Amino acid sequence: MKKTFSILAIALVLLSCNKEHRLAMASADKDYILKVANKEFEKKKWTDALALYERLTNLVAGTDDAPEVLYKSAFAEYYDKNYKLAGYHFKRFAESFPKDSRREEAAYMSALCYYEGSQDYNLDQANTNSAINELQDFINNYPSSERAKNINEMIDELNYKLEFKAYENARQYYKMADYKAADIAFENVLNDFPATKLKPKIFNYILKSKSELAINSTYDLKKERLENALAFTRTVEKEFPGTDNAKDAVELREKLQKESEAFAKLQKEVEARRAELTEKQKQAEAKLEEKEQAKKQIKDEQAANKARIDSAKITTPAPAATFKIKRN
Repeated sequence: MKKTFSILAIALVLLSCNKEHRLAMASADKDYILKVANKEFEKKKWTDALALYERLTNLVAGTDDAPEVLYKSAFAEYYDKNYKLAGYHFKRFAESFPKDSRREEAAYMSALCYYEGSQDYNLDQANTNSAINELQDFINNYPSSERAKNINEMIDELNYKLEFKAYENARQYYKMADYKAADIAFENVLNDFPATKLKPKIFNYILKSKSELAINSTYDLKKERLENALAFTRTVEKEFPGTDNAKDAVELREKLQKESEAFAKLQKEVEARRAELTEKQKQAEAKLEEKEQAKKQIKDEQAANKARIDSAKITTPAPAATFKIKRN
């Protein structure tokens, strides 16, 4: 019986609340709507509260209630995990009511919303970049604020997310055996994030990328790439003395030196073969030249003989005419 009564009591309360919400949504009385909206807010019924605060936007414009409506709308959006809208509302509050005592809190919450809206590293990082800018703006505007103490940690966290995304993108090139692209991508990570905590791993991947690129390179580029890879092994050993990175560099250097020696031997063979082919080509060209000269000589002689014959025909006079005398 008691259980049935309790259920009925709860049902009546819910019906009463729903009725009040419906009445407020249909009302034009801003004070009544605000009262019901604040009740919904206190009960953490964020969606219902937001619906009523939205109704109030035009009704409270230019009144003393405007800051309260925007302030609570922003928090309702935040608690409902609509971080983009919450950030927008908090920012509007801080800009629209510069003399309000809650302005600093609103500015902080705006930056925090951007931070909360940052996506995982493997997704688009536009929100992450915006969050870093917003957090930095808060530090610049409120350097002495108690709220600024943990912001640097949040910025570091977001920066690391960007670093890791760039690192993972570069690593994908390495996995696909596109060592030239991997080398360039890892170098870019170091340039963009010189203080990165991933530096040892990045150097190791650059070392392996340069080595693979050199060993599997085309003939014309191999010598230069082997020299670059060998030089980088020394850079790694100097940068990370006594570490696994240095050990890997020494091992790869031995492999690269053997490859370099083998390539130097191949170069000598190729050069000798090229010299041999060049000599044969010169000999063939000389023989061809001799034949062409012989043909030319024969043609010249034939032309000279013909010229002499033609000249003789022109200068020799025709024989005198002769007549036969008929005898009776």
